[in-house]
Amino acid sequence: MDNLNELESKSIFIIREAYYQFKDIACLWSIGKDSTTLVHLCMKAFYGEIPFPLMHIDTSYKFPEMYAFRDEYAKKWGVKLIVTRNEEAITNGMGPNVGEKLECCTQLKTNALKMGIAEYGFKALLLGIRRDEHGIRAKERYFSPRNEQFKWDYENQPPELWDQYKSKAEDEEHIRVHPLLHWTELNIWEYVKRENLPITDLYFAKDGKRFRSIGCVPCCAPVESEADTIDKIIEELKTTTTSERAGRAQDKESVTTMQKLRALGYM
Repeated sequence: MDNLNELESKSIFIIREAYYQFKDIACLWSIGKDSTTLVHLCMKAFYGEIPFPLMHIDTSYKFPEMYAFRDEYAKKWGVKLIVTRNEEAITNGMGPNVGEKLECCTQLKTNALKMGIAEYGFKALLLGIRRDEHGIRAKERYFSPRNEQFKWDYENQPPELWDQYKSKAEDEEHIRVHPLLHWTELNIWEYVKRENLPITDLYFAKDGKRFRSIGCVPCCAPVESEADTIDKIIEELKTTTTSERAGRAQDKESVTTMQKLRALGYM
């Protein structure tokens, strides 16, 4: 419990610092366990009422359960929800089954995010990524700038010493803020249990399989598991040797696909 309190406290500090520095800010909500935890932390940071919108990047290929969860809890929590889509790409048939995953993610996620930022003028975004998810995400900083082309210079990152962050954006860039970088997958589930957070049923085992990472239906595959409760998921994570994103197609296409995606502005 002390460890979870420390994790929570640092995240809330980062969330408040981001809002103090950038009033034009939004929180990206993918409907997964991490971003839902981030939304909960934002509520705690501002005593139950989030002073900025949640943004969902809708590729049109998400699980039906995710859309239902999004609509139900956005209403229950009373948050302002922005849904952004790259309608032109969707209309033209772009999807996970067309060409490389790099192109699909760029069109339906990164470019949709660009459109949302351009429309609403956000200077900063809160994201629920963690360092332990993927090797390229381990290179991130808590406050990470993206240039006007949305590119991330992962070889030239600002130092973060003594809780001093890059909290000013240049005129043509925006800042990605990552309050969950110091959490692990196990921490998230322990916190979900402690805080009694709502989580989509996709994470719980059915017929011997469950999803550990969720996104677009064609790009996600379940892993072998009998964990059909939060307690069982926590115990499973203490011994599993399977990576969290083992079922995600982006991670399988090539060794450098995720690095290329994030360099181009992918979440």
